Amino acid sequence: MIKDAGTAPYSNNPKFHASLSTNTFAITGHAETKAITKMLTGILLSQLGADSLTNDRKLAEQFQQQVLDSKGPKPDNTGEEDDDAPDIVEKFNEASKNESN
Repeated sequence: MIKDAGTAPYSNNPKFHASLSTNTFAITGHAETKAITKMLTGILLSQLGADSLTNDRKLAEQFQQQVLDSKGPKPDNTGEEDDDAPDIVEKFNEASKNESN
């Protein structure tokens, strides 16, 4: 459960209890509130391993660079028109009346 302030409850030795017949679950134990940023490295290392963490860091840096590059000035496409959509005719209802006859 992540809170709005970027914190989450953390427990070293949580106990899980479940009653499947009533679809009820409980997590008990001494919990303290920690910042997500403090726990993230440990979570990633335990789940992915050190090699994956290095690769993920490289991907994040590449993504950040792409985002920064996309915020730059956009090229001016003067002279090129969008030919995908047809021109709108002023009396387009008249054309549809003639098709039914």
